[in-house]
Amino acid sequence: MIMILIALSAGCASALMYASVVSGAPISLLLFCLAPLPLMVAALGWGPLSATIGGIAAAAALGALVGFPHCVAFAATVGIPAWWLGHLVMLGRPIPNSGSSNDAAQAVPDLEWYPIGRILLWIAGFAGLSTMAALFPLGTDAAAISGALRELFVQAIQITGQTDAISISELDRLIDIMVTIVPMVVAMMATTMLTFNLWLAAKITATSGRLHRSWPDLKRTALPPMTLVALCVSVALSFVGGLLAIVAQVGTAALMMAYALAGFAVLHTLTLGLKSRVLWLGCTYAIAAMTGGWPVALAMVALGLADAAFGLRERFMRGRPPPLPAS
Repeated sequence: MIMILIALSAGCASALMYASVVSGAPISLLLFCLAPLPLMVAALGWGPLSATIGGIAAAAALGALVGFPHCVAFAATVGIPAWWLGHLVMLGRPIPNSGSSNDAAQAVPDLEWYPIGRILLWIAGFAGLSTMAALFPLGTDAAAISGALRELFVQAIQITGQTDAISISELDRLIDIMVTIVPMVVAMMATTMLTFNLWLAAKITATSGRLHRSWPDLKRTALPPMTLVALCVSVALSFVGGLLAIVAQVGTAALMMAYALAGFAVLHTLTLGLKSRVLWLGCTYAIAAMTGGWPVALAMVALGLADAAFGLRERFMRGRPPPLPAS
């Protein structure tokens, strides 16, 4: 009964945070981005069934109050990702103890948890799907989607009153750039926010004592090797044109952001031997905050790709001296 009450409470909170964006208040955008958080906390602390109940209740409430399309959008972008990612975080399999004594067979086995890199790949996949789900209401082909985006950007520029300060040719060029870049930016932001929500939910659950698993070593986060092949294919398909190109561009952006997040893990590993490690990491995050994150994100993408191709962390750890024995 307590689990059901918690699930319903999480669903109500998530639905309210999701629907707050219609108010137009600046704080509503932050609440909208954090909408998966309550369901993720429920999934991590009380099990995936709790997130399932809360997600169904939230989607049903949104469908009854604001319409069926919002119900489907909530389920696709918030409910299902929160439930599935929470399930994967708590997914583990036993590892038999290595003791040679038969008496040790009854000991509780250790657990091998689902790899963090694969969870990050799932996050990128959900980010790409949610981005395309937001684009498909604008049209079912590339021309319709591009035309609808152009109209939205023209209206936004007219509202801000910048049309008089920009020539027609410059305005068309700016709108063309925005039509191409904005879906990719949305996919990257969705990847970042889903990752942040999952990390924050795990922190909240661990602080409350409800996280029934060990905290992972995030410095070892690495995407599966075939992700690099998928990224190359996605980049190649981005130039074929049409709807397939838009899908490939969104997928490329989501995977690039995943490699950027893996690049931060590489950075945390490569700075282990530095005495000024805290200063270096602090400056990196400070620069990312002051510049909007793009210069640092590009550097982290390069670092993540370099590690995936050349195994930078493995080479670094092999060159480090072995740890001193415990006294």
